[in-house]
Amino acid sequence: MTRLQKRYICNSCGHESLRWMGRCPECDVWDSLVEEVVSVAASPSSSQQRHDTHGVVGSGVGRPVSLTEIPAEIGHRLTSAIPEFDRVLGGGVVPGSILLVGGDPGIGKSTLLTQVASSIATVSHKNVLYVSGEESAQQIALRSQRLGAVHDHVLVLVETDVASIAHHVIQSAPALVIVDSIQTMADASLDSIPGSVSQVRSTASHFAKLARSSGTPIILIGHVTKDGGLAGPRVLEHLVDAVLQFEGDHQHAYRMLRAVKNRFGSTDELGLFEMHEHGLRSVENPSATLLAERRHEGSGSAVTAILEGSRALLVETQALATRSFLASPRRVVTGFDPNRINMMLAVLEKRLGLRLAEQDVFVNAAGGVRVVEPAADLAVAAAVASSFRDQPIEQHTVLLGEVGLAGEVRAVGGLEKRLREVVRQGFKRVIVPRYGAHQLPAIDGLRSEAVETVEHALHLALTTSSAHT
Repeated sequence: MTRLQKRYICNSCGHESLRWMGRCPECDVWDSLVEEVVSVAASPSSSQQRHDTHGVVGSGVGRPVSLTEIPAEIGHRLTSAIPEFDRVLGGGVVPGSILLVGGDPGIGKSTLLTQVASSIATVSHKNVLYVSGEESAQQIALRSQRLGAVHDHVLVLVETDVASIAHHVIQSAPALVIVDSIQTMADASLDSIPGSVSQVRSTASHFAKLARSSGTPIILIGHVTKDGGLAGPRVLEHLVDAVLQFEGDHQHAYRMLRAVKNRFGSTDELGLFEMHEHGLRSVENPSATLLAERRHEGSGSAVTAILEGSRALLVETQALATRSFLASPRRVVTGFDPNRINMMLAVLEKRLGLRLAEQDVFVNAAGGVRVVEPAADLAVAAAVASSFRDQPIEQHTVLLGEVGLAGEVRAVGGLEKRLREVVRQGFKRVIVPRYGAHQLPAIDGLRSEAVETVEHALHLALTTSSAHT
């Protein structure tokens, strides 16, 4: 027996309360509690709660299983033949898994997954079910024609009821299901509107159970909030096996796909795509693409090598230091952690005597890449010093190293892999931390110069370029 009860659910974290409060006690977000009417099961009688003869409460369906009896294989992955998409997932879609793909409106989520649907249908020779709650079948057909992704095995279902969708999935047994989007799906047993916290949580739970019981992987498309986070309760991210974030600037052609969560692979992988008139294309040589528009003779530019999962990428770090006429000079950072950039500026002022407190400083990772590892510290410091002194860095030089508060240059991981990419892109000189440099094998065509301090590194980078000019 069930009864209806009013509850207040936080739109941000999913916390439930029996009364309205101005601020959520779980996540401290103001005015985020919304009223929902939910069905609550009546409390079982005392006779139903008694233990059975073995002292166990419940149906007794499950039993503990030894780890040695559980197969550790995840099964054959479903590959899409789109290299950058498969790379981010760790080699393809795992059977029975459920994925969530989020991104800004119009960034290309539906475009990407329409291409994925057609590609998987081509590779597997099985049906792929595309469920749409936002677009009509004609709109999906027009997009597929524009992308060249029309395929007989791609089935389109315009439906929002989760029970009806589950019925079609069981009947057609597709190789993959794509749901666009989770915010439009509805559970008929709930009175709330689609997109509400209770509906998103319930429908996502139904899809997760469906994926694991049928073995059919399901990809959910999700909306994002104005702050860039995934819309809906936080429990949505816990229900799925992988969360993929599709990022990019509408003013640029490049799009990046990265895994925020991945139970079957690394979260460090990055997929790079280029948006064309006929859809998204995988970028096979990201380093060359990111450096294609680099100016060689200007100051304020330094190249570094970062690791994104299993591969190294060369990224151009740009900096501009100019005299400020404000009481508080500006610090504008794009693509880096602003706190780490402020730390680099403090080190340069304290250890090298650069008077950056009087300068407006702008730092940018060219190409829209987001750099999170400290191996780019030395390149950031060199770019800022180059702009401040108006001295360009020699065009064939790459800088690698983490910078400490004492001005020391610390070692970075995966140095050999980074150097192989440096040589592959035609660079001939690299400045690296002294620690561990003697263990590196000699690489033809590359001259390595080891440094202990950021002062020594900038002396080599800037004075050598001056001598060449």
